[in-house]
Amino acid sequence: MADLQLSLAITSNPRTWPIVDGRVNVDGVDFAKTVLGPAEMFWRQLSFAEFDVSEMSMSELMMIRSRGDDRFVGVPVFTTRRFYHAGMLVRKAARIESPADLKGKRVGVPEYVQTAALWTRGVLENEFGIAPKDMTFFMERLPARSHAGAIGFTAPPGVTINQIPAEQSIASMLLAGELDACMAFNRNPGLIDRSDVDLANHPDIKPLFSDPGAEGQRYYAKSGIYPINHGMVVKRAVFERHPWVVINILKAFGRANDIAEAERREHVAYHLETGLVAADYRKPLATRLIHYGLKANRATLETAAKYSNQQGLTPRVMTMAELFAANALES
Repeated sequence: MADLQLSLAITSNPRTWPIVDGRVNVDGVDFAKTVLGPAEMFWRQLSFAEFDVSEMSMSELMMIRSRGDDRFVGVPVFTTRRFYHAGMLVRKAARIESPADLKGKRVGVPEYVQTAALWTRGVLENEFGIAPKDMTFFMERLPARSHAGAIGFTAPPGVTINQIPAEQSIASMLLAGELDACMAFNRNPGLIDRSDVDLANHPDIKPLFSDPGAEGQRYYAKSGIYPINHGMVVKRAVFERHPWVVINILKAFGRANDIAEAERREHVAYHLETGLVAADYRKPLATRLIHYGLKANRATLETAAKYSNQQGLTPRVMTMAELFAANALES
């Protein structure tokens, strides 16, 4: 029997490279692959459902499913994770020394509904008492090519979201003193985004947390959560006709993750063997951080679902059964 012909949209990172370059294939599936940045991928998928299989913003998947949009079913593959709140940047002249100083400030964000921003706001509110209503937001992506525009999002009650004009950007407004801070900054001008300044290394800009790594460690030690950004989806029509596709995708991406992990360990070993890396770094450098399936990630996903409801993005706390394919719920 010939393999099932499906289209795949995927980002480029160490955990997807083995899929992209063909070292790992999904059993029974022949993919026509398109490698895209997430901003364009999610806009195209949410707007036009172009791809049979794609990565997908977890925040936006929760939002559309809560509204009854059932075009996609989730697959518990999570290729990108980060401590997003620790990546916030602030203008030095704004005199923001801690999260408490964000009250009343103007904050730029590429996409209010994106998962990185969801996590950032969630941690600010639940760890530091700074709620979304305490800040004024300025969103860079224009309605015609934003995820918010694709799903018809409007600001939750009490939250102010202004539109950054097309001739400006988060970077230009921040450097002009028209913004005080930004979250989820994306230096990737193109079809969707337009900021083209290395803010992280600009002399007028600094991180919100003086030691972002230490803040990430603090949050992880307290919560056990390493925030998830992207999941994957399959078109419901494909899943209903070929439910085995979900399991085979999960297995294949698991194999790709194993390859990425082995390659990472090889690179780490090169440094460890020199003796130049401190001994107390050896264990964390050898620790596997990325796992797929729901069992290993349920607490993190449920926290994201709570944050989404808390922030008014979803009318209820979404359950895993509402988000993911039925045959992957025990993964």
